[in-house]
Amino acid sequence: MNEAILSVREIQQSDVPLITDYWQNATPEYLHAMGVDLAKMPTREQWLSMLPGQINQPYHQKQSYCIIWLADGEPVGHSNVNKIIFGEEAYMHLHIWYAPIRNMHAGTALIKMTLPYFFTNLQLKKICSEPYALNPSPNKALAKAGFTFVKEYITTPGTLNFEQRVAHWKIGREGVMGGE
Repeated sequence: MNEAILSVREIQQSDVPLITDYWQNATPEYLHAMGVDLAKMPTREQWLSMLPGQINQPYHQKQSYCIIWLADGEPVGHSNVNKIIFGEEAYMHLHIWYAPIRNMHAGTALIKMTLPYFFTNLQLKKICSEPYALNPSPNKALAKAGFTFVKEYITTPGTLNFEQRVAHWKIGREGVMGGE
């Protein structure tokens, strides 16, 4: 898969079990490296019941919006935004499901392909991302994708996380969409 053709698309119902498997099959070490508090992890049934809800909602009502990442047409990861303020901002999360794809350093290209979906469909002015500061991969990918580093600080960044040091990144619509 060294020369995989990368692409992205909106989430479909058939992706829900794949995302669920990613979370449920991840090792405790991998989850901890992402800043996940294992005690806060939903069950398989909870994942399967909550993920489909966001798929058919109108964009202006979404609380979460997910783009599936593909290599050679096969789903290999996803990016989602939450904390959405339609027409203003959202917070982006990055997840490559398979180590061989992570090792290809495909994250930057996939982020760049994903951003127009978020900016256009949610009419955003800016996107922020707050990965665990001790997880170098997403921080490097965000920098290479054109995000601006703002600061590091301690917080509990999401419902699945423990309190941690995060790196706060942001990118504006103009940096991705040009003069639109």
